[in-house]
Amino acid sequence: MQTISENRAFGGVQGVYAHPSDVCGCDMTFGLYLPPAAGDGPVPVLWYLSGLTCTHENAMVKAGAQGWAAEHGIALVFPDTSPRGDGIADDDAFDLGQGAGFYVNATESPWAPHFRMWDYVTGELPRLVFNDFPLDEDAQAITGHSMGGHGALTMALSLPGRFRSVSAFAPIAHPTVSDWGRKQFTAYLGADEADWAAHDATLLMRTEGFDGPMLIDQGTDDQFLDRLMPEALAGAIAERRQGAQFRMQPGYDHSYFFVASFMEDHVAFHADALYG
Repeated sequence: MQTISENRAFGGVQGVYAHPSDVCGCDMTFGLYLPPAAGDGPVPVLWYLSGLTCTHENAMVKAGAQGWAAEHGIALVFPDTSPRGDGIADDDAFDLGQGAGFYVNATESPWAPHFRMWDYVTGELPRLVFNDFPLDEDAQAITGHSMGGHGALTMALSLPGRFRSVSAFAPIAHPTVSDWGRKQFTAYLGADEADWAAHDATLLMRTEGFDGPMLIDQGTDDQFLDRLMPEALAGAIAERRQGAQFRMQPGYDHSYFFVASFMEDHVAFHADALYG
């Protein structure tokens, strides 16, 4: 593993690291924030999954999470959103290809050789960070924004016992029906819609639910509301009688100003679960 940078932040260290990925077949980069408490031993971990067009850097720089993570003694991991580099398939559209991995394992050409973000985020990267950093593997939580909110929810709903809590900012909530989902799932997973259901938070909520606390924030002025479909997930939560906080925040859009505005709430929410 290569250290790209390490910067002091709120008494801890914000690092950026690169490593060769066997899963993705290329070098991958991620950010990791260690709070001051990590100097005394392993600390709980909050995974943050980013949205379309993002790298590891967007949330690391814009979300304002490090100060709150330092206060609560929580590490933050910021994975990239896709494989990248020469020889890796891409598309001219912003919502397909590099920067738009959708946290699935692609089975279709030309994406299958490298676009294996589900296995990377749930398998390879955790093995790496728990081996090399003072992190508590038994105390994990997950969150994300937009496409990353989709990833956070589907991983939490699909991997019982892995995450003590889950939250999301403006998640793509029903991708098997939305324009943000049908296009990408067809490209990555093929035309058989039965193969898509495992990556739809609304469908997973109906069939699986979540065995811990859940928090979702959605701005009422989000310019992508029709694609995000929060009402579908809210309905599935109500149908299942799932314990959850689902908050429609008046006047907020889809930007990182929205994410930063409620990041304190989300870190505190996860701290309660991780230390409780």
